[in-house]
Amino acid sequence: MGKADLKKDETARLYKQGLFLEYFTVAYNLAEAGLSIFFGRIVGSIALIGFGLDSIVESLSGFVLIWRLRMHGKVSEEMEERVEKKAMKFVAATFFILGAYVGYHSIRKLVTGEAAEPSLPGILIALASIVIMPILTAQKLRVGRAIGSEALVADAKETLACAFLSVALLLGLGCNYFFGFWQADAIAGLVIVAFLFREGRESWREASE
Repeated sequence: MGKADLKKDETARLYKQGLFLEYFTVAYNLAEAGLSIFFGRIVGSIALIGFGLDSIVESLSGFVLIWRLRMHGKVSEEMEERVEKKAMKFVAATFFILGAYVGYHSIRKLVTGEAAEPSLPGILIALASIVIMPILTAQKLRVGRAIGSEALVADAKETLACAFLSVALLLGLGCNYFFGFWQADAIAGLVIVAFLFREGRESWREASE
Protein backbone atom coordinates (compact mmCIF):
# COMPACT_ATOMS: atom_id res chain seq x y z
CA MET A 1 0.00 0.00 0.00
CA GLY A 2 1.42 3.37 -1.06
CA LYS A 3 1.69 6.53 0.99
CA ALA A 4 -1.29 8.03 -0.84
CA ASP A 5 -3.47 5.06 0.12
CA LEU A 6 -2.29 5.19 3.73
CA LYS A 7 -3.11 8.90 3.90
CA LYS A 8 -6.53 8.28 2.37
CA ASP A 9 -7.27 5.51 4.89
CA GLU A 10 -6.14 7.70 7.79
CA THR A 11 -8.34 10.56 6.57
CA ALA A 12 -11.33 8.23 6.28
CA ARG A 13 -10.67 6.95 9.82
CA LEU A 14 -10.53 10.49 11.18
CA TYR A 15 -13.80 11.42 9.47
CA LYS A 16 -15.43 8.37 11.07
CA GLN A 17 -14.11 9.51 14.46
CA GLY A 18 -15.50 12.98 13.83
CA LEU A 19 -18.90 11.53 12.97
CA PHE A 20 -18.89 9.36 16.08
CA LEU A 21 -18.10 12.39 18.25
CA GLU A 22 -20.96 14.34 16.67
CA TYR A 23 -23.44 11.48 17.00
CA PHE A 24 -22.48 11.14 20.67
CA THR A 25 -22.80 14.91 21.19
CA VAL A 26 -26.27 15.03 19.63
CA ALA A 27 -27.50 12.01 21.60
CA TYR A 28 -26.08 13.40 24.85
CA ASN A 29 -27.54 16.87 24.24
CA LEU A 30 -30.99 15.48 23.49
CA ALA A 31 -30.94 13.37 26.66
CA GLU A 32 -29.64 16.35 28.62
CA ALA A 33 -32.36 18.57 27.15
CA GLY A 34 -35.13 16.14 28.03
CA LEU A 35 -33.97 15.70 31.62
CA SER A 36 -33.26 19.41 32.13
CA ILE A 37 -36.65 20.56 30.86
CA PHE A 38 -38.48 17.79 32.74
CA PHE A 39 -36.90 18.54 36.11
CA GLY A 40 -36.87 22.29 35.39
CA ARG A 41 -40.65 22.31 34.98
CA ILE A 42 -41.13 20.24 38.14
CA VAL A 43 -39.19 22.66 40.37
CA GLY A 44 -39.91 25.83 38.38
CA SER A 45 -36.26 26.47 37.47
CA ILE A 46 -35.96 28.79 34.47
CA ALA A 47 -32.17 28.30 34.50
CA LEU A 48 -32.55 24.53 34.15
CA ILE A 49 -35.21 24.90 31.45
CA GLY A 50 -33.03 27.40 29.59
CA PHE A 51 -30.10 25.01 29.80
CA GLY A 52 -32.27 22.28 28.29
CA LEU A 53 -33.44 24.56 25.47
CA ASP A 54 -29.84 25.45 24.71
CA SER A 55 -29.03 21.73 24.49
CA ILE A 56 -31.76 21.35 21.85
CA VAL A 57 -30.24 24.13 19.75
CA GLU A 58 -26.79 22.59 20.16
CA SER A 59 -28.26 19.34 18.81
CA LEU A 60 -29.50 21.19 15.72
CA SER A 61 -25.97 22.48 15.15
CA GLY A 62 -24.68 18.93 15.59
CA PHE A 63 -27.04 17.62 12.91
CA VAL A 64 -25.69 20.24 10.50
CA LEU A 65 -22.13 19.13 11.16
CA ILE A 66 -23.06 15.44 10.81
CA TRP A 67 -24.54 16.20 7.39
CA ARG A 68 -21.41 18.08 6.37
CA LEU A 69 -19.04 15.32 7.48
CA ARG A 70 -21.15 12.64 5.79
CA MET A 71 -21.28 14.59 2.54
CA HIS A 72 -17.50 15.04 2.38
CA GLY A 73 -16.36 14.00 -1.06
CA LYS A 74 -19.93 13.38 -2.27
CA VAL A 75 -20.95 16.95 -3.13
CA SER A 76 -18.99 20.05 -4.00
CA GLU A 77 -17.53 22.23 -1.23
CA GLU A 78 -19.63 25.11 -2.57
CA MET A 79 -22.80 23.08 -2.03
CA GLU A 80 -21.69 22.09 1.49
CA GLU A 81 -21.02 25.70 2.42
CA ARG A 82 -24.33 26.97 0.98
CA VAL A 83 -26.41 24.45 2.92
CA GLU A 84 -24.39 24.97 6.10
CA LYS A 85 -24.83 28.76 5.96
CA LYS A 86 -28.60 28.46 5.53
CA ALA A 87 -28.81 25.99 8.40
CA MET A 88 -26.63 28.18 10.64
CA LYS A 89 -28.94 31.17 10.07
CA PHE A 90 -31.86 29.02 11.19
CA VAL A 91 -29.91 27.96 14.28
CA ALA A 92 -28.96 31.59 14.99
CA ALA A 93 -32.61 32.66 14.83
CA THR A 94 -33.48 29.86 17.24
CA PHE A 95 -30.86 31.11 19.71
CA PHE A 96 -32.46 34.58 19.67
CA ILE A 97 -35.99 33.22 20.18
CA LEU A 98 -34.96 31.01 23.09
CA GLY A 99 -32.90 33.83 24.60
CA ALA A 100 -35.95 36.10 24.59
CA TYR A 101 -38.06 33.36 26.22
CA VAL A 102 -35.57 32.60 28.99
CA GLY A 103 -34.87 36.30 29.55
CA TYR A 104 -38.56 37.16 29.95
CA HIS A 105 -39.19 34.42 32.50
CA SER A 106 -35.96 35.13 34.42
CA ILE A 107 -36.88 38.80 34.84
CA ARG A 108 -40.48 37.91 35.71
CA LYS A 109 -39.32 35.57 38.47
CA LEU A 110 -37.04 38.25 39.94
CA VAL A 111 -39.79 40.89 39.86
CA THR A 112 -42.59 38.70 41.24
CA GLY A 113 -40.39 36.84 43.73
CA GLU A 114 -41.40 33.46 42.31
CA ALA A 115 -38.81 31.12 43.77
CA ALA A 116 -37.69 27.85 42.20
CA GLU A 117 -37.51 24.79 44.41
CA PRO A 118 -34.03 23.33 45.05
CA SER A 119 -33.07 20.74 42.43
CA LEU A 120 -30.58 17.97 43.15
CA PRO A 121 -31.18 16.32 39.72
CA GLY A 122 -30.34 19.64 38.06
CA ILE A 123 -27.08 19.84 39.99
CA LEU A 124 -26.17 16.31 38.86
CA ILE A 125 -26.97 17.20 35.23
CA ALA A 126 -24.68 20.24 35.43
CA LEU A 127 -21.88 18.19 37.01
CA ALA A 128 -22.12 15.52 34.30
CA SER A 129 -21.84 18.19 31.60
CA ILE A 130 -18.84 19.80 33.30
CA VAL A 131 -17.03 16.45 33.19
CA ILE A 132 -18.06 15.24 29.71
CA MET A 133 -17.96 18.42 27.61
CA PRO A 134 -14.22 19.21 28.05
CA ILE A 135 -13.36 15.64 27.02
CA LEU A 136 -15.50 15.98 23.89
CA THR A 137 -13.89 19.35 23.19
CA ALA A 138 -10.36 17.90 23.25
CA GLN A 139 -11.30 15.03 20.93
CA LYS A 140 -13.09 17.30 18.45
CA LEU A 141 -10.16 19.71 18.35
CA ARG A 142 -7.75 16.84 17.69
CA VAL A 143 -9.80 15.40 14.83
CA GLY A 144 -10.84 18.76 13.41
CA ARG A 145 -7.26 20.01 13.18
CA ALA A 146 -6.07 16.68 11.71
CA ILE A 147 -8.56 16.81 8.82
CA GLY A 148 -8.46 20.60 8.47
CA SER A 149 -12.15 21.04 9.28
CA GLU A 150 -12.88 24.57 10.50
CA ALA A 151 -16.49 23.55 11.14
CA LEU A 152 -15.46 20.78 13.54
CA VAL A 153 -12.97 23.04 15.31
CA ALA A 154 -15.67 25.70 15.72
CA ASP A 155 -18.07 23.06 17.04
CA ALA A 156 -15.41 22.01 19.57
CA LYS A 157 -15.25 25.57 20.88
CA GLU A 158 -19.05 25.61 21.15
CA THR A 159 -18.88 22.38 23.15
CA LEU A 160 -16.38 23.99 25.52
CA ALA A 161 -18.71 26.97 25.89
CA CYS A 162 -21.40 24.51 27.02
CA ALA A 163 -19.08 23.38 29.80
CA PHE A 164 -18.73 26.98 31.00
CA LEU A 165 -22.50 27.36 30.79
CA SER A 166 -22.83 24.26 32.98
CA VAL A 167 -20.70 26.01 35.61
CA ALA A 168 -23.14 28.95 35.63
CA LEU A 169 -26.04 26.53 35.97
CA LEU A 170 -24.30 24.67 38.80
CA LEU A 171 -23.66 27.89 40.71
CA GLY A 172 -27.28 28.98 40.31
CA LEU A 173 -28.79 25.67 41.33
CA GLY A 174 -26.18 25.07 44.04
CA CYS A 175 -26.77 28.43 45.72
CA ASN A 176 -30.49 27.71 45.81
CA TYR A 177 -30.08 24.10 46.99
CA PHE A 178 -27.47 24.64 49.70
CA PHE A 179 -28.05 28.26 50.81
CA GLY A 180 -31.67 29.00 49.87
CA PHE A 181 -30.57 31.88 47.62
CA TRP A 182 -33.53 31.49 45.24
CA GLN A 183 -32.62 34.55 43.15
CA ALA A 184 -29.54 32.67 41.94
CA ASP A 185 -31.72 30.54 39.65
CA ALA A 186 -33.08 33.56 37.76
CA ILE A 187 -29.62 35.17 37.70
CA ALA A 188 -28.18 31.98 36.19
CA GLY A 189 -31.03 32.16 33.66
CA LEU A 190 -29.88 35.65 32.64
CA VAL A 191 -26.32 34.35 32.23
CA ILE A 192 -27.72 31.70 29.90
CA VAL A 193 -29.59 34.45 28.00
CA ALA A 194 -26.32 36.31 27.43
CA PHE A 195 -24.76 33.08 26.16
CA LEU A 196 -27.71 32.38 23.83
CA PHE A 197 -27.58 35.84 22.27
CA ARG A 198 -23.80 35.69 21.90
CA GLU A 199 -24.01 32.32 20.17
CA GLY A 200 -26.83 33.55 17.95
CA ARG A 201 -24.87 36.63 16.94
CA GLU A 202 -21.74 34.57 16.20
CA SER A 203 -23.68 31.99 14.18
CA TRP A 204 -25.39 34.69 12.12
CA ARG A 205 -22.11 36.50 11.49
CA GLU A 206 -20.37 33.32 10.36
CA ALA A 207 -23.30 32.39 8.10
CA SER A 208 -23.22 35.85 6.50
CA GLU A 209 -19.52 35.84 5.66
